[in-house]
Amino acid sequence: MSRKSPARTSRAKPIYVLNGPNLNLLGSREPELYGRTTLADIEQAAAAQAKAHGYEVIFRQSNHEGVLVDWIQEARTAAAGVILNAGAYTHTSLAIHDALRALDRPLIEVHLSNIFAREPFRHHSHVSPVATGVICGLGATGYLLAIDALASLLKEKTA
Repeated sequence: MSRKSPARTSRAKPIYVLNGPNLNLLGSREPELYGRTTLADIEQAAAAQAKAHGYEVIFRQSNHEGVLVDWIQEARTAAAGVILNAGAYTHTSLAIHDALRALDRPLIEVHLSNIFAREPFRHHSHVSPVATGVICGLGATGYLLAIDALASLLKEKTA
């Protein structure tokens, strides 16, 4: 009598979507610059986009630099890849830069606005040198494009 072994199901690690300071105010903070889409709206859309690629999303926001560093360090083993909108920390945080250098996972940097069309101090990113790719200036759609890009990179990695 032959017995079939149970099918193996391997769950993919989630995609971490990490958001920095003031992004909790999306929808009400400077809507002429950032739009009326809330962070909860982006989370819902990102979860649906990731699900279409077979991934779950861990979606988080903090106004605290150290918390973001902790989450990036957690992602080293828990995430398939990371999407990061570090907000103003993009331009100031060496701690986030150093944590990202140790990530060893695909990283997509996202910004709702085009940081290069804004104040000169926003033109430099401490995230970009360690990011796999950068998406900026496309509003909330940038998060969805980042998920598509990350899913594509992860597929190539396993092929």
